Amino acid sequence: MAVTLQDLLESGVHFGHQTKRWNPKMKPFIFTARNGIYIIDLQKTLNSLEKACQKVKE
Repeated sequence: MAVTLQDLLESGVHFGHQTKRWNPKMKPFIFTARNGIYIIDLQKTLNSLEKACQKVKE
């Protein structure tokens, strides 16, 4: 079963932590901030998820 960007969006995967809980290690994965909440880059999430699934299959 393939996961799509729409699946991630509908599941709320894009909601991150509050902006006051900044972790610099997350910077590459943050798309933007809105209303005090970081929004996670779903394209990067999907790419990483696909890589992880491929490794599990190996």
